[in-house]
Amino acid sequence: MSEATVTATTVTGAGQAAPRTRAFSPFEWMVALRYVRARRADGFVSVIAGFSFLGIMLGVATLIVVTSVMNGFHRELMDKIMGINGHAFLQAVETPFTDWSEISAKTEKVPGVRLAIPMVEGAAGISTQFGQSGVLVRGIREKDLVRLPGIAGNVKIGSLAGFDKGESVAIGQRLAETLGVTIGDKVSLLIAKGAQTPFGVAPRIKAYTVSAVFSIGMSEFDNVFVYMPLGEAQSFFNKDNEATVVEVFVDDPDEMDLFRARFQSAVTRPVIVTDWRQRNKTFFDTLQVEKNILFIILTLIVIVAAFNIISGLTMLVKDKTQDIAVLRTMGASRGSVLRVFLIIGASIGVVGAFAGFLLGLLIAENLETIRVFLNKVFDANLFPAEFYFLSRLPAIVDAREVTAIVVMTLVIAMLASIFPAWKAASLDPIEALRHE
Repeated sequence: MSEATVTATTVTGAGQAAPRTRAFSPFEWMVALRYVRARRADGFVSVIAGFSFLGIMLGVATLIVVTSVMNGFHRELMDKIMGINGHAFLQAVETPFTDWSEISAKTEKVPGVRLAIPMVEGAAGISTQFGQSGVLVRGIREKDLVRLPGIAGNVKIGSLAGFDKGESVAIGQRLAETLGVTIGDKVSLLIAKGAQTPFGVAPRIKAYTVSAVFSIGMSEFDNVFVYMPLGEAQSFFNKDNEATVVEVFVDDPDEMDLFRARFQSAVTRPVIVTDWRQRNKTFFDTLQVEKNILFIILTLIVIVAAFNIISGLTMLVKDKTQDIAVLRTMGASRGSVLRVFLIIGASIGVVGAFAGFLLGLLIAENLETIRVFLNKVFDANLFPAEFYFLSRLPAIVDAREVTAIVVMTLVIAMLASIFPAWKAASLDPIEALRHE
């Protein structure tokens, strides 16, 4: 006697017509779970179900990890870039920026503004006997430098105390390693446009003492920026009491349109106002595009697993044709048979999504630890900072994205179960038993 016959007899009694069962009754769950369990006769079907489960689990886990890493990249890069560069930039128009002190004071009084820093910026070459590099020199007052979010608290060696008083510079850690210098050593800065002579413009070169070494955690910045006192920078770049830009830090960088209008009202002289969105638009848009493409590609893993569900359930329906016919002749409705196979497909999806959810969270929360461990085991350098800008592998789990991933997976699993379940419910019991 087949398993379905035993089940039906147990539920209905010997040969009696079965009453109509309610939707998703214990009877339907019992039959579905018996079909899922592997037996020698239909072990291959259970193997397919196992691969479907693994595919869904790995798909969900990978999606959670990848979206968390992309979120981490976005947040870390935003914090690093906005920690050393302002959210808005005021530059002079028509006349030199000699009133930078007044402009920065007015700007700092605008509601929502945390900091307004006048700077002199210029490109230069830097060299020692051990190496040389191109850098971006920034002239800044000591009182502003110690409040700069990206520098304050990130000084590794040396000190910013007395920064305005001497001919000293603060440089990034990677730049210090490239030049082979430490605190107290000399570095030479060179620019092409120096003093005006009877024979033309002569290059200017001057030696400065390294007073502080900072580490922002973003290799591109730690290898490029050099800070010097504002007055010294004005002299070095031939900017007589001028500033090239006033950088503004605000409380809410997403409200830049509102702040731009406020800046225009607060500053009476003509200025050009740009913001972080314009300067970094391509960079952050690229990150978002990469995240969307990776999401679509990795979703294919879940879809492939869903096709495995379809094939597995279809084979199960073929294998259980006689059992389904017996259940129908003993009173099981088409809806009841439909729900049995929906439960099977949905169970694979639910268990796979839940396992993938746990695995994804476990990996995402310990990603940096895993990277360090793999580096030690394989003596490799996974995620090199010089290529990926950041010195660590960030991951931020977004509850909304995780929920969307799990819900999407469950919907795909349910949709994949509909066709095989409908085929099972559509079987004609008389035709099925006639060929037995």
